[in-house]
Amino acid sequence: MSTYTKEKESFMQQVEAMNPYELEFHQAVREIAETIIPYVEEHSQYKKAKIFERLVEPERVISFRIPWVNDKGEVEVHRGYRVQFSSAIGPYKGGLRFHPSVNLSILKFLGFEQIFKNSLTTLPLGGGKGGSNFDPKGRSDQEVMRFCQSFMTELFRHVGADVDVPAGDIGVGAREIGFLFGQYKRIANEFTGMLTGKGTGWGGSLLRPEATGYGAVYFAEAMLKTKDETFAGKRVVISGSGNVAQGVAEKALRLGAKVVTLSDSDGYIYDKGGITEEKLAFVKELKNEKRGRIKAYADKYHATYHEGARPWGESADLVFPCATQNELDADDAKKIIAQKTIAVIEGANMPTTLSATKLFQDSEILFAPGKASNAGGVAVSGLEMSQDSLRLFWTENEVDTKLKAIMTNIHQTCVTYGKKTKGVDYVKGANIGGFIRVADAMLAEGVV
Repeated sequence: MSTYTKEKESFMQQVEAMNPYELEFHQAVREIAETIIPYVEEHSQYKKAKIFERLVEPERVISFRIPWVNDKGEVEVHRGYRVQFSSAIGPYKGGLRFHPSVNLSILKFLGFEQIFKNSLTTLPLGGGKGGSNFDPKGRSDQEVMRFCQSFMTELFRHVGADVDVPAGDIGVGAREIGFLFGQYKRIANEFTGMLTGKGTGWGGSLLRPEATGYGAVYFAEAMLKTKDETFAGKRVVISGSGNVAQGVAEKALRLGAKVVTLSDSDGYIYDKGGITEEKLAFVKELKNEKRGRIKAYADKYHATYHEGARPWGESADLVFPCATQNELDADDAKKIIAQKTIAVIEGANMPTTLSATKLFQDSEILFAPGKASNAGGVAVSGLEMSQDSLRLFWTENEVDTKLKAIMTNIHQTCVTYGKKTKGVDYVKGANIGGFIRVADAMLAEGVV
């Protein structure tokens, strides 16, 4: 066993002992420890100050109850969280997730990843995450409003434009952001940019809903250039059908690709003829307004519907997992590798298991980790914060140009720190590139 392996295993034992049963968090830390532990061992300033040991411990974890009244007049009680992980380079920044699966382990994994992701953008953004085990699916607008108002009534004292700036995530879209922002404004008696993902008429930024998906495509475009390839004529397989998947599909189509799949938690659709812009408009209305199921696409356009399945068996040049964590495992990775896929680009947060990630890294497939490739969402959130502070509103072209520049810069950072004998280890590059900026700030600020 090498010295680095011993150090990593000893470190992970400490993390697991301090955070028992938090499996998703353990996974996120282990993935980053694989590359950061050797790097820290070679850079004594980080080892002496125990930067990584400090970084895996959140600065603050807030847990609170959320009582509210449903449409039947019955009281319901849910649990809310905010994990404020790191403020070394800026105010805490990260989304809110409303989903039955939400627990502290998932939010700590998301918050920890957010530190590195936000650092890679070069914007002054710390890392955080929050949410609740409330499920907005099937709830009326009035029920969602009452829940959001109760949630923000407790959260408001812990957030602010210069303290902690939440955004949306799974289960928290434009509707929920509006209700949350309205309650904050009512309680705090101020109109500030303390939430991102707002409507464009009241402090939001153009392209925020599309940003994560667009950013993933821009990152993929930069990856393909290293192989003298483009999106033109490429066959694209996407999981998910929310904002991220929609953004990937839209931008990929405009770059000349053929998108053949989308999915939700019930199954996936395969459209042999390809998803056109007209069909994508139907998906946007279905998912964003009607909150329907993707099967309706198959019914309308006579596409093939695969109930309870994921699209990883379909032939693809480019694969974008854009649904949720750990949706792509080792068996799926083997199928993708066997198809001679060019690249796998994570659109969701940690959608690939550690074993699948290792298989991709050991193959000739280009693999983009989410902390790099899905940073477009938080990048435009940072741009929204800037617009709010300056009382400006940038055009779509201005935002898109800045987004592409940020994603291209993130790709270059990954190349700089991830070079290997043949090609680029994008996982290593993203981890080290994101770590250095935060670590240097922590050194400069002392032991706090």
